[in-house]
Amino acid sequence: METNSLIAVLIIGALAGWLAGTLMKGRGFGILGNIVVGIVGAFLGGILFGFLGLSASGLVGSLVTATVGAIVLLFIVGLIKK
Repeated sequence: METNSLIAVLIIGALAGWLAGTLMKGRGFGILGNIVVGIVGAFLGGILFGFLGLSASGLVGSLVTATVGAIVLLFIVGLIKK
């Protein structure tokens, strides 16, 4: 993986994790936790979008996919924690 793409993945992961934490009313995990949630959310979002027959491309599409996946991930974590 190139350095530029690694940096892009980390930035998108951090933004997606932060957005998901903000939208889910404070369920963020700090900067490193948000990056992890965003990256895992990107994979989950890609699976969900594929299952629904949706596709998103480009920087904004990647951010939307990762954020949706991160929101779903935070929702599932919230259910498990209860």
